[in-house]
Amino acid sequence: MAAPNKNPLLILASASPRRKDLLAALYVAPDGIVPADIDEAVKIGELPRTYGQRVAREKAQKVYDLRQAARESAAVILAADTVVAVGRRILPKTETESEAHMCLALMSGRAHRVFTAVAVIDENGKLRENCVETRLKMKRLSAEELAFYLRTNEWKGKAGGYGIQGFAGAFISHLSGSYSNVVGLPLLQTRHLLLSSGYKL
Repeated sequence: MAAPNKNPLLILASASPRRKDLLAALYVAPDGIVPADIDEAVKIGELPRTYGQRVAREKAQKVYDLRQAARESAAVILAADTVVAVGRRILPKTETESEAHMCLALMSGRAHRVFTAVAVIDENGKLRENCVETRLKMKRLSAEELAFYLRTNEWKGKAGGYGIQGFAGAFISHLSGSYSNVVGLPLLQTRHLLLSSGYKL
């Protein structure tokens, strides 16, 4: 256990620069970044919220177990997973232009939801988790707008093919809920989970 007046180590189980930047907004700097290598395939019939929660939980547990096996110092493990969904359909993290085109065309003029599941495992192995939902609507995109956005390459590796913190923010006509959740980490809930896990902010 950490000394009473000393914070435990904090390990971020994600290579996302956006999550690291969001933590910085809480004046939190991870002591280590260890991306969790897990199978993120969607299971048959899995709903968006359930999927995000499972993946975040498995990421946190994988990093916790690896540190335990290596007999490394106890640490608080923070993991998250962001899911973009249209209805029950989970959109992919887009790696090709055709995938991004499909996602943006599907969301054009329609409502969609963004879920970010956050999982925190404390020094004693106790899991705490939360999943936040934000509802958004994207304006109807013209062929020119869609073609321009695809040329920016901002969509690469993004759930649903866009990042709200970039140019695509100009496509969002309505947002209900947490903005930071859409970027990749709901700050209010993450702060609460860290505090509950013994990490002082």
